[in-house]
Amino acid sequence: MTSPARISRRTLLAASAASLAVPAPAVAAPGHADPVRIRGWARDTWRSLVAMTPATTGLPADNIPESLAPADRSGYTSPTNIGGYLWSTVVARELGFITQGEASARLVRTLSTVERMEHHTASGMYFNWYDEATGKALRAWPGTGATVHPFCSSVDNGWLGAALLVVAESDRAAAGPARRIFARMRWDAFYNPGDDPAHPVRPGGLVHGGFFPFDHDRPGGVYQGTHIGGDPVWLTTHHYDTTVSETRITSYLGIITGQIPPKQYFAMWRTLPASCDWSWHETQPVGENRTYYGVDVFEGAYTYRGMRIVPGWGGSMFEELMPDVFVPEAKWAPRSWGRNHPLHVRAQREHGLLEAKYGFWGFSPSSNPAGGYREYGVDALGMGPGGEPGNPASGYFSDQEMTNYDAGFGTCRPATAPTPVFGDGVVTPHAAFLAMMHERDEAYTNLVKIQEDLRAYGTGGFFDAVAVRSGTIARRYLSLDQAMVMGAIGNVLCRDVIRRAFSTPAVERALRPVIGVEEFGASRVR
Repeated sequence: MTSPARISRRTLLAASAASLAVPAPAVAAPGHADPVRIRGWARDTWRSLVAMTPATTGLPADNIPESLAPADRSGYTSPTNIGGYLWSTVVARELGFITQGEASARLVRTLSTVERMEHHTASGMYFNWYDEATGKALRAWPGTGATVHPFCSSVDNGWLGAALLVVAESDRAAAGPARRIFARMRWDAFYNPGDDPAHPVRPGGLVHGGFFPFDHDRPGGVYQGTHIGGDPVWLTTHHYDTTVSETRITSYLGIITGQIPPKQYFAMWRTLPASCDWSWHETQPVGENRTYYGVDVFEGAYTYRGMRIVPGWGGSMFEELMPDVFVPEAKWAPRSWGRNHPLHVRAQREHGLLEAKYGFWGFSPSSNPAGGYREYGVDALGMGPGGEPGNPASGYFSDQEMTNYDAGFGTCRPATAPTPVFGDGVVTPHAAFLAMMHERDEAYTNLVKIQEDLRAYGTGGFFDAVAVRSGTIARRYLSLDQAMVMGAIGNVLCRDVIRRAFSTPAVERALRPVIGVEEFGASRVR
């Protein structure tokens, strides 16, 4: 998710714990995944989502501590959180935790609230923060009273939109309101076609981070305009411009509805260029140029541990795999995502077990065990940000000490940290669940170890994150992260239930030819 409030929660904080010298753990062979145990994890995860959700509105809180007490709910929710609860309800029904009748009642209750919630009427898009107990848009932050500027985030609305399509195909009683809400959402409201004289972008166009709809609520980094006519809004100058990102779900929805042209998908970077003028990013990519839908694309990849992988901005599992919960990307795009997804999962596993020697793996934005929220990932798989002044940019870090990996940039920039010593690594269970869609047994073995060895587990399922060497646990549940767990389990145990619901024949006809034509530079080189 991306919003001014969320970004502030993701500020990278250096931990004070010193690096601990420990012997390298042995890498055990993966055990066969036990569906009974996985179902148990899903049941406990569903318990946390139910605890977050007031029966009066059906809106899940953003997070809740291990108490699971209603009084301890966060006091706010977002379109992403709401979408996550919707698709999790479908999975809970498929797994038999709730009946068809209860699932329908829950879905209808949530959608009834969403239909009446304040939103930007012209685009049909929702604001980033609401009170989960009332459904009212927040104008002041719970607890602090800090001003909340209503903001329509392209990616947060994207996850709500994806969930609406899942519900429309999964539940007859809830299909009507799901389709009505989705039908009024204008994805082209976020699409800058590239020739906007006020703010031109790459050929093919890019998707804005979002917009502020009100004239009196316009923090910096915006300009006034509209892509759908009517009253202008304050559009962000920031655009999403990397394809390995959770934000590609918004591009998919725009392409599916015909509101964003296919060429926009190819306007996003696979990597930044390989020339010395761009030597500030993580490492020098290898690749070649190809043209799709009239857009020139540098099919670059980073080389890491004998693999060539298309990186994300931060190198997190979330960026790589969350859209894959909905779109069967590896199947529809075998020469791009069919290569990159397994390689990214393998790279995360090798980083945790062999390079950093944590004994555990799975790195993604999550709660910080030291408090607050932070991005975690594999630095070598991310283009930026995070570099200190005067140093090259890096991806997200996998440990509390923010240990930087820098292999240099060919002859343009020498390596400064090609073999760093990592500290107190932070693993995030939802990342391992996403990986289970590609490495079922390996991810299962990792999760068993997180549960049994690190004891990062409570009555609501896996806690959000755990620092493996200090044993410090973020003892709370985030609804988005729990929803990713439910979505991944639904696909693994229930024959791709989320993918099947989202990827109707109409969706396949619109999207598969677009993503299926591409060939990434990703490959195994050893």
